[in-house]
Amino acid sequence: TGFHTALQSETAKRKKRPSLRLCCSDNKPTNRKITMKLSIATIAAAAVAIATPANAFAPQCNSVVRSSGLYSTMADSGVPPASSTSSNVEDATLPTKLPSDVGFDYVPLASALASGDLTEADQITRDALIVIAGSKAKGRDFVYWTEVKDIPSTDLATIERLWNQFSGGKFGYSVQKKKWRQSKEDFELFCKKIGWTTTDGEVERKKRWFGASEFTYDVKKAPEGHLPLTSALRGTSLIKKLLTHPVWDNDDWKKEP
Repeated sequence: TGFHTALQSETAKRKKRPSLRLCCSDNKPTNRKITMKLSIATIAAAAVAIATPANAFAPQCNSVVRSSGLYSTMADSGVPPASSTSSNVEDATLPTKLPSDVGFDYVPLASALASGDLTEADQITRDALIVIAGSKAKGRDFVYWTEVKDIPSTDLATIERLWNQFSGGKFGYSVQKKKWRQSKEDFELFCKKIGWTTTDGEVERKKRWFGASEFTYDVKKAPEGHLPLTSALRGTSLIKKLLTHPVWDNDDWKKEP
C-alpha cells in the first residue's frame, strides 16, 4: 500500500516505447503556431508536420503512435487509468517553440496536454525527466535525487510552461512548490493539500496506483498541484529536489522563448 507513483519507466512489464516521442534534431525556434480543433488525430498530424526525423534519444520515428498499451503499466506501481477526462477547451494554440538543452522533443507532451489527455501527459513527463536527467538515469530508467541538479533549467521551464498553459495555471511543479511552502515543507501536509491522500473509513492514507488509479486526471475536479505525479517509491528526496530546483528561484521560466 502507499504512494507508489514510480518515476521509473515500464521495464519489467512492457517493451520500450520507440514511438513515445518524436525525434527532432532542429531545435531552432520558429514563429509558427498551430490553432486546431482538439482531436487526437488532428493533433497527432500536427505533431508529425512540425517535427523532423533525427536521432535524439529514441529510435528514428516519423509519427506518433497511440495505443492502449503505450501507457498501460508503470513498473510495480500499478496501472494508470486507460484515459482521462477530456478538457472542455474547443480550440487551443499548440506552441512550436519548445526548447530543450538536450534535444528532447516536447511536441507529444504539448499535444497530450492540449487535448486534455492528462494521463498520457503525466506519463510523458516522467519519461522526459529520465531522459533529461542524463545518460545514467536513462540507462536505469529512473532518476536519483542526486541527479536533479543536472536537469537543465531550459527543459524544466518548457515542461512547466506547457502544464501551466493547458491547466489554466492549476498544475505544474511551480504550483506544487507553492503548496510545498504553504505546507511548511511538511510532506504529509503537502500530500494532503494537493490531493495525494484519501481516507478508508477513519484512516487517512496515500492514494494508490494499484489496479484503477486513485488519482484525478481532470482539470476541473483535481485540486491545485495534483499533477504531475512524482515517485516517492525511494523516499521523498526526489520530489523535494525537484521543487527546490534553481529554475523556480524566479519567474524567468514563464518567459516564452
